[in-house]
Amino acid sequence: MTETIDFATQARLVSQLAARTADEQLEAPTPCEAYAVRHLLGHLVGLTAAFQEAARKNLGVMTDTAPDASVPDVESGWRAELDRNLVGMTEAWHAPEAWEGETQAGGVTLPAAIAGRIALNELVLHGWDLARATGQEYAPDAASLGVSYALLAPSAEGGERGPFGPPVAVAADAPLLDQVVALSGRRPDWTPPAS
Repeated sequence: MTETIDFATQARLVSQLAARTADEQLEAPTPCEAYAVRHLLGHLVGLTAAFQEAARKNLGVMTDTAPDASVPDVESGWRAELDRNLVGMTEAWHAPEAWEGETQAGGVTLPAAIAGRIALNELVLHGWDLARATGQEYAPDAASLGVSYALLAPSAEGGERGPFGPPVAVAADAPLLDQVVALSGRRPDWTPPAS
């Protein structure tokens, strides 16, 4: 379970989605009920920094803070900061030692091999959130989707809720992205409410 997983393709996709997000879209709603686009992007900036530290085992305030401790927001220069964090996160999890032993993320101590999978899953799911909220196409690579599915499916089969709510029913032959989104507790058919 300690094999290295490459974040590069998914990180580039999230970076491209963020780059194409217009300033006037920052107040738009997202599939995360409590978050506008600006909060979702602020969350992505924060989680990419925190999981970078988790990979390097630099444990402290950044890895010890629960994700719901405050509502995140973007600050000036957020696009450049997110890009830097995505590159740093990709590089940090590329190192084999990142996947060994234990680490901490969101205030929880857990095996590093699980933390790395959670980190990639965050990019997959919040990439979908951002794409849906801003009307962009979204096609994650099959390897990243496979990691997310393998992480989420066992909990759903055990009757546990996904990271965002109870799993949502989808057809057995639904596309893998829809299955992953549904396992997380999201509705794959979510669209922004009509204004």
